[in-house]
Parts: sequence; structure tokens; C-alpha cells
Amino acid sequence: MMRDVYLGCLTERMEEDPRVLVLGADLMHSDGTATLQDIFPRRVVNVGVQEAHMVSMAAGLAAVGKIPLAHTFACFHARRSLDQAYISAAYARLPVKLIGTDPGITAAFNGATHMPLEDMGIMRSVPEMIVVEPTDPELLRSLLPQIIYASQPVYMRLYRKEVPAVHPVGTEAVLGRGIVLRDGSDASILASGLMVAEALAAAHALRQQGLQVRVVDMFTLKPLDRRLVYQCAVETGAIVTAENHSVINGLGAAVAETLADLMPVPLERVGVQDRFGEVGSPDFLMQRFHMTAGDIVGAVRRVLGRKRRLT
Repeated sequence: MMRDVYLGCLTERMEEDPRVLVLGADLMHSDGTATLQDIFPRRVVNVGVQEAHMVSMAAGLAAVGKIPLAHTFACFHARRSLDQAYISAAYARLPVKLIGTDPGITAAFNGATHMPLEDMGIMRSVPEMIVVEPTDPELLRSLLPQIIYASQPVYMRLYRKEVPAVHPVGTEAVLGRGIVLRDGSDASILASGLMVAEALAAAHALRQQGLQVRVVDMFTLKPLDRRLVYQCAVETGAIVTAENHSVINGLGAAVAETLADLMPVPLERVGVQDRFGEVGSPDFLMQRFHMTAGDIVGAVRRVLGRKRRLT
């Protein structure tokens, strides 16, 4: 599971660097960080159900040279402790690391109140905040040291359970740079998180129909890889975005802004369409919010229709 990989990588880093600390808001059994308390009893703190205080504490620790990682559900980081993330961390230019678990529809049976469909958008509006969503265990292994030692505050979405593996062992990733997983010339799908696997499945289905579609893992929402977005626009002339998030202020919005600035081409956005979350399994919710590989196929066909009308 992603949680196990995260804990393994974090344990190694904490053994090597005594500055690395872990804070939790009474969800440490849920995210697995409770296991670290036995190993590092003076460097792992459960602050209780007070997320805003946790982020303020993390900022204070960062101010004296520590590297704090503050953990809670993604919905609570985005909604309950935003002011502390904005003022205490970002405005003060302190490199606090905010780890938000159960992103998007993976909140599942916790339902609408706990389903963060807006967290990435909220965090990308915070000046100097890096916003990242590792796609699978290999990407997480590569990115975590960069996240921990980033000189800016970071918000990272973390999937706790099993996710599809899309990156080969030994993948080397760089924050702020997307990865082309599959090349193609007819259109590009720029995806993040759970939707990367759906994008690959969609590209495979479209290939059976004679279409060559590029798939890009755009795991860093901020800073967005604008050069790669531009390259996809120039070389394929049509783009679809796919995200486990609202289409408002998320990946689709960031790509749309970049295309408007640099290279306008037809764009379709797959994601949650300005709705609250619901109770259900991730598979059910993927269908409910029209986020499946089949929905991506439909979006590609629509965007190609608009591309043809322009040529």
C-alpha cells in the first residue's frame, strides 16, 4: 500500500536526519504514523483533534530549523487549517510539509463532509506553496526526499491504500516536471493521481480505434510543467485533463490557464463537476462522477471533433 511505502521511506529519512519530525491530528492509526512513535518517541507527536494548532506548531518547529511533516485528512488541511498554512507557514516562508490523506473520492464511505474535492485548488492559491500528488509507490519513493527538503512549504496528497502501479521500478521524478508515459500525436491526456491509470486505459482503448493519444502524468499541480503543456498543445493540438478533484481550480483549470497564456487549443476536463462528494466505494464514485476510462475516451473524441473543425 502507498501508506506502507510512505512509512518505510519516512523512517529511513528520520533515521538519517534528526531534524525530521512527525505531527498528527489524532489520525495517526489511520495514516500509520502511530507506528513511528515507538521508534522515535520524542519526534512524533499526536496533537489531538486540533489541526490548526498542529500547523502552527509545525511552523514554529520549522522556524528553529526542524523539518516537520504535519498529517491529517486532506479535507481538514484544506478547510480547517488553511489560515495557519497561509500565514504561519507560507507567508512566513517556512518550509512546513502538509500531508493530506484520503484525497478525492478515496474518502469513500466517509462521504461528503470528508471528501476533499477542492484541496488541491485551495492549496495552489497559496503563494509559494508546492502542490503535489504522487501517483504510485515508485513515484512516491522518488519524490519524498525532494518534498522533505524543499525550501518552500509543500502540500502533498497521499493515498493510503492500494493504487495502480504505473511507473516502473527505479523511476526518477522531479518536482514540477511531468512524465510522458505514452506518446501519441492525435491528442494528449494530462492526468494526475488515480486518473493516470484511467488515462492509460483510455489511451489503450483509443489505440484499438486507430487513435494515438499521448498520456502525461502531471503529478505536480504547482509549479505546473507549463513547458510540457505547451509542447503537448503544439504537437497534438488537443488536450484532455483528468483528475480526482473538482474541475474548478484544479489540474484542468491550471492547464486551461496555461493554454490561454501560451497556446490555445481545444480542451476537455474530466473530474468532479462542481458537486459535493457522496458516500460510496471508489468504483461507484468513479462512475457517479463520470471519471472512468470510458468517460476519458468520450472526452478525447469530443476534443478531437473540435480540433477537426479548427483545421
